[in-house]
Amino acid sequence: MSAAPIQPQEILLAEPRGFCAGVDRAIEIVERALHKFGRPIYVRHEIVHNTYVVNDLKAKGAIFIEELSDVPPGATLVFSAHGVSKAIQDQARARGFQIFDATCPLVTKVHVEVAKLAKEGYEFIMIGHKGHPEVEGTMGQLESGIHLVEDVADVARVNPAQTGKLAVVTQTTLSVDDAADIAAAVKTRFPNVRQPKQQDICYATQNRQDAVKVMSPQVDIVIVVGSPTSSNSNRLAELARKLGVESYMVDSAEELQAGWFTGRQRVGLTAGASAPEILVRQVIDRIKALGAVSVRKMDGIEETVKFPLPKGLKSEANGLKTGPDA
Repeated sequence: MSAAPIQPQEILLAEPRGFCAGVDRAIEIVERALHKFGRPIYVRHEIVHNTYVVNDLKAKGAIFIEELSDVPPGATLVFSAHGVSKAIQDQARARGFQIFDATCPLVTKVHVEVAKLAKEGYEFIMIGHKGHPEVEGTMGQLESGIHLVEDVADVARVNPAQTGKLAVVTQTTLSVDDAADIAAAVKTRFPNVRQPKQQDICYATQNRQDAVKVMSPQVDIVIVVGSPTSSNSNRLAELARKLGVESYMVDSAEELQAGWFTGRQRVGLTAGASAPEILVRQVIDRIKALGAVSVRKMDGIEETVKFPLPKGLKSEANGLKTGPDA
């Protein structure tokens, strides 16, 4: 008689995980705008890259669009947490929308740095993923002079008009290690390149990646809660695999497959910066149903960052409980 397959016994919960301050702020902006102005509120692009969050806000009256032509005159428009180009900003103002900008302040910091250095004559090398809305927003701060590199091989092909004034900026949700490797290649090719004053990769992305680095050697499998469109969630799953641990990313508990856990006694669980805690709780319940009997939270950094809301919404909804698991 064959022995019963080993089932998961313990879930090791990463700390920190889930929502960051920029995501909290972006969701709160949409919910406060809905409370103040009523439905519908139009949002350019997904406010954050999470299916559950987007569907929750749709149910409350948010309409997500990509083209400004889909927004009726006089409507209230929110820019997503990823930021938008100067052209989109100008078009939105010209159309007379009431605008609230939910761009993460850490992305705005990159935009401000680009504008400042461009006035000083700098060109830029941007490390990021082509087509990602944050990259499009940052590159769209200038009409020209920003060159995108996605990997070390791209660095050899980039061809700035001049190298006397050259600066590096990065997408905020990249793999810390991958970005460092690409930045080093840029520095090798362009020794006088200007590095960012502070690391462009956001504190929350770094903290979640650091937690996965600590967690991965202690577990047999890593589950990342996050949507396929979420850059920072994808990076967490990739990082665990690079550390030699089988890893899967799921949008919801329904996507978990029992076969993943056969022979895996300890499960590591984390969530991308746009994934709400309610999804983590549902995943825990599902893994418990497969046999896990305990949940242990890792020691980790306690994040206390909070970003201010835009004028016009700060006094709204005092006492309003926001968020998709509120």
